[in-house]
Amino acid sequence: MLALNFEQKINKARLNLISMMILALCKVRTVNYMALANVFDSCANTESSLRRIQRFMADFDLPMKLVSSFIFGIMPEKKNLVLILDRTNWKFGKATINILMLGICYKNIAFPIMFKMLDKRGNSDTLERIELIRQFVNWFGKDCIDCLLADREFIGHIWLDFLTQNKIKYHIRLRNNFKVFCFDKNAEKPVFWLFNKLQKGEFYHHPKIVKINGVKCYISGLKNYDRQGKIDFLILVSFNKPEKSLEYYKKRWQIETLFKAFKSSGFNIESTHVTDQKRLEKLFMIVMIALVWCYKIGDYVDENIKPIKIKKHQRKAYSVFKYGLNFLNNILSNHFNKLNINILNFLSCT
Repeated sequence: MLALNFEQKINKARLNLISMMILALCKVRTVNYMALANVFDSCANTESSLRRIQRFMADFDLPMKLVSSFIFGIMPEKKNLVLILDRTNWKFGKATINILMLGICYKNIAFPIMFKMLDKRGNSDTLERIELIRQFVNWFGKDCIDCLLADREFIGHIWLDFLTQNKIKYHIRLRNNFKVFCFDKNAEKPVFWLFNKLQKGEFYHHPKIVKINGVKCYISGLKNYDRQGKIDFLILVSFNKPEKSLEYYKKRWQIETLFKAFKSSGFNIESTHVTDQKRLEKLFMIVMIALVWCYKIGDYVDENIKPIKIKKHQRKAYSVFKYGLNFLNNILSNHFNKLNINILNFLSCT
């Protein structure tokens, strides 16, 4: 199926290697090169396979647009998309791996669609965020976007102004002490001040437009208490429809499910010793394809053949992604497809 979508863009030898890496990822559940090479479906010995992987990572240019377009093509939904912007990072020795990720909400996970490697520690800056969103719009259009979700890191007047000017709806969390200008009071107030009188668990959308650093927007909030019993607020800034902001924002956790699948619950991306950004970018894109493949298989088996067991606490025994990974791993390891499913169909854009 990769050949049908990547033909005339990647030669057969490179495409064959990418396919073997994806299959190996699903067998060994790690991005460690030696572990991958050891289970390659090839008559070559492990050392030769390892050198092929190393040469591919060092020399071959894998365009992100190619991978992003492939994933977009196999998504079940392509309209009214809820985008999530977030960042994940880890350390290897003295090196910090820092990735700005854009995902698309789908059921209980965010499908990874594109990302930017950050050559620094800490938060992304406004230009990096704008570049990623512009890239998405250039490749897939703006009309497919319902809204964008993001956490407290992703705030700032230039950033909000960019989203507003481009009419991209958003629901982004604010820090409790953030200052907003209230037109009805003709004064600037800490944002929590608008929600201080709420009862625990009460949600309220402020009916009047406010201004944050010169950008007009809506504010809504929820009052709660943290584990230490201190008052805490969930405060959201929105382009419009603040009454739906909490309903939308609850989907933001889906990108945490995605990061978990990249890491401990799936392919253990943190186990890589790769720190070179270009090489790590290629590895990350290959993992993206494997991850989406596993999720689509798990979703199909759960809904149509054998539902995931529900435990006593009423949660599923496995995530849909893990269910698909386990199913695929069993087929690849034992060469026995007892449910007789064409697993390659799930990588089809048709």
